[in-house]
Amino acid sequence: MKKKLPIGLQNLREMRTQNYVYVDKTAHVARLADQGKYYFLARPRRFGKSLLVDTLAEAFA
Repeated sequence: MKKKLPIGLQNLREMRTQNYVYVDKTAHVARLADQGKYYFLARPRRFGKSLLVDTLAEAFA
């Protein structure tokens, strides 16, 4: 079965259950939670900011 590209998708749970391609960065999520207090995400449009926030929400749900 071919994996689909998650164009415009920002929901981690949907990406995992619907067979989309996803580069797993959850190890970085734990490091973000352990280090520092505040983070400023200064990235351009369509750069994965919302997906990162959704990943954080899934990790701590």
